[in-house]
Amino acid sequence: MLRRYFITGLLIWLPLAITLWVLEIVLSTLDRTLLLLPASWHPDTLLGFHLPGFGLILTVLTVLVTGLLAANIIGARLVRWWEELLSRIPVVRSIYSSVKQVSDTMLSPQGNAFRKAVLVEFPQRGQWSIGLLVGSPGAAIQEVLGDDVVTVFVPTAPNPTSGYTIMVPPHEVRECEMSVDEALKFIVSLGVVTPSGTRGRASALTRPAAGAAGAGPPAT
Repeated sequence: MLRRYFITGLLIWLPLAITLWVLEIVLSTLDRTLLLLPASWHPDTLLGFHLPGFGLILTVLTVLVTGLLAANIIGARLVRWWEELLSRIPVVRSIYSSVKQVSDTMLSPQGNAFRKAVLVEFPQRGQWSIGLLVGSPGAAIQEVLGDDVVTVFVPTAPNPTSGYTIMVPPHEVRECEMSVDEALKFIVSLGVVTPSGTRGRASALTRPAAGAAGAGPPAT
């Protein structure tokens, strides 16, 4: 009886504790952006006590102002100048160019990267894994493989930030009624949280997704 009560209470407090822990990490990390301000401007100095969250506000405002400035002609020139400067630094240019290419592919409104969850036979025939459709790997790889292929990122569980970048023919990829969020929840929960929108109906992918050519996520 006591064990059942304990587990019931644990199921209530554990998600809340983990949520607060993650929020604490995020807020404490973003509060470091306050170091960009003069010491006399810090909220702790003005208010006399520490109030978390100002770093988040400053970060959001900085991102919005940066996007606003980059949207005009002068800002676009400054961004190009900054990227040219970084491209001349030996080690920095490799990291920056790779991260920028991936972020542009993932966050671009015109791209289709990570916009669709699919099923693919991986790591071997008869074993199916959930993957995220990236797009086309490009002409260079398609010439070597001799056929149309699509790039699929297969996340690992329970950490979906790592995984495998595979290239398979379109007819071997199965589309299903599952959003990317549902797919990630399924992976993180080790299959415990099942996608509510999936009804077992799947169709073969007939052709590669357009507009997502280029780089896939870095393989681990």
